[in-house]
Amino acid sequence: MNSDSLYQSPLSARYASKEMSSLFSDRHKYITWRKLWIALAEAEQSLGLAITDEQIRSMKAHLHELDLHLVAEYEKTLKHDVMAHLHAFGDLCPEAKGIIHLGATSCFVTDNTDLLQMKEGLKILHAKLIQAIRNLSSFAHDHASLACLSYTHFQAAQPTTVGKRACLWLQDLLMDLHDFEEKISSLRFLGAKGATGTQASFLALFNQDHGKVKQLDQLLAKAMGFERLIPVSGQTYTRKQDIRIFSVLSSFAATSHKIATDIRLLAHLKEMEEPFGEKQVGSSAMPYKRNPIRSERICGLARFLMSLNENPLYTAATQWLERSLDDSANRRMCIPEAFLTADAILSLLVHVTAGLVVHPTIIRKNLLEELPFMATENILMESVKKGKDRQALHESLRGHSMESARLMKEGSSGDLIERILGDASFDLTKDEIAELMKEEHFIGRASKQVEEFLHEEVQPLLKKYEHISSYNPLVFV
Repeated sequence: MNSDSLYQSPLSARYASKEMSSLFSDRHKYITWRKLWIALAEAEQSLGLAITDEQIRSMKAHLHELDLHLVAEYEKTLKHDVMAHLHAFGDLCPEAKGIIHLGATSCFVTDNTDLLQMKEGLKILHAKLIQAIRNLSSFAHDHASLACLSYTHFQAAQPTTVGKRACLWLQDLLMDLHDFEEKISSLRFLGAKGATGTQASFLALFNQDHGKVKQLDQLLAKAMGFERLIPVSGQTYTRKQDIRIFSVLSSFAATSHKIATDIRLLAHLKEMEEPFGEKQVGSSAMPYKRNPIRSERICGLARFLMSLNENPLYTAATQWLERSLDDSANRRMCIPEAFLTADAILSLLVHVTAGLVVHPTIIRKNLLEELPFMATENILMESVKKGKDRQALHESLRGHSMESARLMKEGSSGDLIERILGDASFDLTKDEIAELMKEEHFIGRASKQVEEFLHEEVQPLLKKYEHISSYNPLVFV
């Protein structure tokens, strides 16, 4: 049967990067199993077990000779995936067959490989997130003082700046980056704990030498790039680790959903757009459409990733005593899917933030339509300074505002300022009102906040990671 006749995950076939898809591929996983078997043999040899250099050399020589068809034939008979791979690897290096997997249980390769993949996956995401932060940092700097309407409840509110809004996005991404870093550094290796976590098999191999069994664990962790070990376990490492990792991924998904939603709303207002290709088609039916499809996809993928956050909670809650096998099939799916989804979101986020298009004319038009209403308090105070009756002026402003808003809803231009200028009770000139309506009077410290935030929070972080190469993802529609 042709491969195109079988279902493929859209994540690996369409959305996720080759780097992340390769990390969670069958080939990478099973080669990692073999690397763990080699590391185990080397550690056991160094601690005095009768394992020869020739046996280890043979395992290393055949490391990448992976015949998945042969493995499948073994599994048909054995009904056990790890044993099938043991037999297939043993066929390649018969001189080492008797010492491969010595003292270990299946979770030695399966659980430790999951941890290795998740740690590397977090590193991939971390590097891409740095690029998204770079992009938004430049964007925030360039638009630090560009005044725009802000929106609460998606209703016009006190103005802010485009750069300040981008800093709200940036701040959340910095939190996500910190969480990624914390998980990368704190993730613990299972090591070699045996069938129920007691290390009884290894204690027997080393003639009841507890010190050597502890050393074995430490040597394995170091060989596989981990600084810390799970101190106690059943057959598996505590699934609380998965909960913590998925929590970070889903939190990042929520950040991305928020950013993409904001961009979609601003695209509707025609104030900002995601990048749009010269020959890109927005709709198969409506040729004029410029739908924010990448931001929409971010939201769709983020929603899926957030939904996966429940999964490890159930898995951790249903670990019977030292372990139950019902988490195995589940984790084969949810761990790769979570990382591939996060990777796809980040590739899109980097692409979108690198090419955001701002329309200052529309931004100013939208701002000026609402600014007269926001200026009414300043106008009121200025007239009171001239000795006018505050309560009477307040009632006049209310009436003028309601009438001007009614006309705008009917399609006419706002005329609130003209109404105020025509009302002698305010005693204000056109120049005085123009001064009161200058945009800088309404954006508070927004521009300064951008400057301070970028200088104090963002630039030191980017300086720390300036060695990380720039990332320019290839994003397909």
